[in-house]
Amino acid sequence: MIPILIAVFFLLLAVVGIILFMGRTRSSGPSEGKRSKNREGKLRDANKRLTQNPLDPHALYAVAEVYFEEGTWDKAIKSYETLLDIVSRGHGQGVDQFEVYLHYAECALKLGMTEQAYRGFAMARSIKQNSFEVNYNLGVLEFERKNYEKAIQLLQQARTMNPDNPAVLRYMGHAFFRMKKPKEAMNFIRKAIDLAPDDKESLYTLAECYYEASQTEQALRIFNHLRPDPVMGPSACLFTGMIHVESRKTDLAIQDFEMGLKHQNIKPETLVELRYYLATAYIKQSDINKAIPILKQIQASNPEYKDVNVLISKYQELNVNRNLQTFLISSSADFVALCRKMVMTYFAKAKVKIVNIAVNKNEWADILAEVNTPKWSDLIMFRFIRTQGIIGELVVRDFHSHLKEVKAGKGVCITVGSFNEEAKRYTEARLIDLIEKERLIAILNTVDSKTAAMTGGKK
Repeated sequence: MIPILIAVFFLLLAVVGIILFMGRTRSSGPSEGKRSKNREGKLRDANKRLTQNPLDPHALYAVAEVYFEEGTWDKAIKSYETLLDIVSRGHGQGVDQFEVYLHYAECALKLGMTEQAYRGFAMARSIKQNSFEVNYNLGVLEFERKNYEKAIQLLQQARTMNPDNPAVLRYMGHAFFRMKKPKEAMNFIRKAIDLAPDDKESLYTLAECYYEASQTEQALRIFNHLRPDPVMGPSACLFTGMIHVESRKTDLAIQDFEMGLKHQNIKPETLVELRYYLATAYIKQSDINKAIPILKQIQASNPEYKDVNVLISKYQELNVNRNLQTFLISSSADFVALCRKMVMTYFAKAKVKIVNIAVNKNEWADILAEVNTPKWSDLIMFRFIRTQGIIGELVVRDFHSHLKEVKAGKGVCITVGSFNEEAKRYTEARLIDLIEKERLIAILNTVDSKTAAMTGGKK
């Protein structure tokens, strides 16, 4: 008996389910049909009236509302446009003018017609100022027009009606950030993110706010979190790299820029910046071989970008002349070691004893040496200047004063750049030799072989 009762029970459940389903189907079918008939009836009646009077405001309003409610924006806006012309001439009594302007603006916005949308929302606001939809949409449009103060005023009014709307808070935060008010922006963006945690763009802007407010650690935490993101990742990598460059953490900066370049679909402006900062980071590490191909990539796509052409011409030469590279961009210790070699080999068949070395902020090095040759002996002062520009008279005067202080008999001033006419005239009656780039490169090209010859081939 028990198995039979169980079978009967499930059979009854199945019958009840079928009955309920049939009832639901029957009840929903006529409702949808009724709505469809209602729509068709409205359009038929309205079109009939429009046949008799094409400017019938109530018929136009009925047609526009039918299309608006079903989201057929292009058809709805045509009726609203005709209706707006009628309303603006003082006709159309009984038609809700606010609704006409509001719905016209919303249709225009859906169709990407921002100017028409702006005019529609503005007219709606002249009728009714306490509408959330009007104030919010006008605020967003003012934001897009970069009228950030107006945007904030309108969004603030929208916020009084809906204080916890994440979109309102978001746009207010972004507007304050664009006005370079990061602290005010933070307050709104943080609230917006709490309500909409998936808003990566706002998270990125929050990190920018922290950076602008000199809260670098907080900024880095957010940027590091965003680095793997397929959309915000390239820009986040660029920012973290720039922060690491500023704090002289070049190794970390290179990792950031390289990670950014591994992303797909990078915006062109972000791509060129990632490449540029990666190349300059390689240069800071004296890794010219890696920098030059990247600079050439930039030159191929954007030849006028920053100082790319100058960097290529400068560092291509350095790449084929290791000593010139050391002279210009290597560490102070390597630079001084090279300068010592040049002092030791400057005079042929001379015995040289270096007495003193002084380095000035990695800009130049002064080396004082006792030089003995078969024909003469003297105390010689060398100044090696790392600047590639033009050296003026003031630097040469300073060098001459230093010669007199140490009682050197002669001075040799060497630069990878050139000396101007005033500097050259100043040294005409003084025992100072001026050596410019061309002669310096000749010295650099032979200094290693001369050093090897002096030491019997030992380096």
